Amino acid sequence: MEASSSQLRTFGQTEINWDKLDKTKFYVVGAGIFTGVTLALYPVSVVKTRLQVASTDTVERSAFSVIRGILKTDGIPGLYRGFGTVITGAIPARVIFLTALETTKVAAFRMVEPFKFSEPTQAAIANGIAGMAASLFSQAVFVPIDVISQKLMVQGYSGHAKYNGGLDVARKVLKSDGIRGLYRGFGLSVMTYSPSSAVWWASYGSSQRVIWRFLGHGTDLKEAAPNPWTIVSVQAAGGIIAGATASCITTPLDTIKTRLQVMGHEKRPSTRQVVKTLIADDGWKGLYRGLGPRFFSMSAWGTSMILAYEYLKRLCVKDD
Repeated sequence: MEASSSQLRTFGQTEINWDKLDKTKFYVVGAGIFTGVTLALYPVSVVKTRLQVASTDTVERSAFSVIRGILKTDGIPGLYRGFGTVITGAIPARVIFLTALETTKVAAFRMVEPFKFSEPTQAAIANGIAGMAASLFSQAVFVPIDVISQKLMVQGYSGHAKYNGGLDVARKVLKSDGIRGLYRGFGLSVMTYSPSSAVWWASYGSSQRVIWRFLGHGTDLKEAAPNPWTIVSVQAAGGIIAGATASCITTPLDTIKTRLQVMGHEKRPSTRQVVKTLIADDGWKGLYRGLGPRFFSMSAWGTSMILAYEYLKRLCVKDD
């Protein structure tokens, strides 16, 4: 994965270079794997979104009460509102993201190698740059999908409008606001997801190095390769650390972005008005609405996605 010789010496036994992958197999198999992970974790996103848009008079103000309310009114399907829209848009967005991530990471490692930073620092910088770049490239596809799916997630909840599927949302948004309506919150999405992605990948890359060093794996090429379960455990731990770090830093921006994206065109608040409302309702902690589900979501998503991602790369290594 990494370009520098020192990084490859240390982690060549546990990581796979981008140029060693069968790209066609990587994208096709990856679409199936990531769809399965999304299916398993999607309800967490629905709960988080509902908590973030809840008004002061909403009875359901905790994750458990939101789940009970959804199950009572809509059953299990209620936890998957907007899922079809997300999957449709997630596949091209994921292709763009992963391609940009891997290609940028190679260039970033080459860029930072002359500075002779420690391995964890090099990994944090290179992975952070790659994560931010990948997020920026994928936002053009992701933001409209995010707008549509979030409106479906909260329809009929806390005074929000109801729709007949994703196409109905897109039609009504385009009718009322034009194409820019599908990009509401684009600036905040970039400000939220790009730093979040940078922090996530930086934390993931550096924490792995720290953990491997703690476990006593150095740069000796004659070392026996770690067993598969050790590799998976280190990757999972890195995913949890990365998710925890990113969620704590970026939740306020995510809360504001979500509120802007789900508001009807007749309300159309500014970013400042959204912040004032959140603070007036709950004080500064209002900016951290949904932190619990977001923390769980980013940790669970991050760990599941990174394990699926690393497994996918192992599956798609080219035959020598």
